[in-house]
Amino acid sequence: MRVCVATTLHHPEDARIMHRQIRALLDAGHEVTYVAPFTHFNVTPVPPITAIDVRRGGVPRAALRRGAKDADLLILHEPELLLLMPFRHPPVVLDTRDEPAGPLGRRLVARAGRLHHVLEPAAAEATLAAAEPPPPGDTRVVHIGRLTTSRGAHELVELARRLAPHGIRLDLIGAAEHEVRPVLRDAQRGGLLDWYGYVPNRHALRMAEGALAGVCLWREPLTRPPTRPPTKVLDYMGRGVPVVTTPAAAAEVERAGCGSVVPYGNVDAAVEAVLDLKEDPVRRARLGAAGNAAARLHHHWPDQAAAFVARLERSAGVAHELAV
Repeated sequence: MRVCVATTLHHPEDARIMHRQIRALLDAGHEVTYVAPFTHFNVTPVPPITAIDVRRGGVPRAALRRGAKDADLLILHEPELLLLMPFRHPPVVLDTRDEPAGPLGRRLVARAGRLHHVLEPAAAEATLAAAEPPPPGDTRVVHIGRLTTSRGAHELVELARRLAPHGIRLDLIGAAEHEVRPVLRDAQRGGLLDWYGYVPNRHALRMAEGALAGVCLWREPLTRPPTRPPTKVLDYMGRGVPVVTTPAAAAEVERAGCGSVVPYGNVDAAVEAVLDLKEDPVRRARLGAAGNAAARLHHHWPDQAAAFVARLERSAGVAHELAV
């Protein structure tokens, strides 16, 4: 099967797109053409992927035409790309990991549900769980993932400021939107935290190991209830790190018994949860082990990759049969 995967917004090395979806397709023997903003993110694509470079956030109509020309399946990672598809195109799968932005995005997703195959947010959302991660330490907390205002960047800086007197440092592992970069740089210059920027997923997971806690401090809930926990929470669990999260991941954390749930935007509660873990090494070891066990049982990507590829193969085959 020849598959064209397209995004104009995500990092080409995005964990879900590159390290789970595309890697699973390649491991299954399929050919992949990848339309992505390689130059913008200073990424050099490697074989056997066929790369088509586009401008970030641009209108890649010609690129989609090239990628879809001989493809058996087209996977789109932004609903707006549905408007740019060539008239003649292969079966389409829309990945709805992110909540659609604005009325247009919501209309496009609704329309895609009638005309194309749609991956719900939980599809391909998993982690690489470690077999025997080190126990949680007591000197640093971590945050993995993109840093934005809505995802709590300002709250994370305040958390770092409040934890510093207790000998706890915050590691931020992820790229940041333009509007929060000055705040993060100032905090790093002030010695409150370490901001590493974008780090490839496998390295980011190893960097998280041994942390006192992994935090997810979304400022407010999504407009629609989350159907799966944020990937960062699964990453913390898979690496044996206790979780401190807003209600976005409450169901998973409570089911696994691997951390604490704090109100949206409530830094006071987050500080208290982290300090409680620092003072109780037995509890944090228990929470870390429980999260790791749950991640290995339910969220370990290598155990799910084959079923995911089979779903894509069915999408291509069923849609082709209907077209005939």
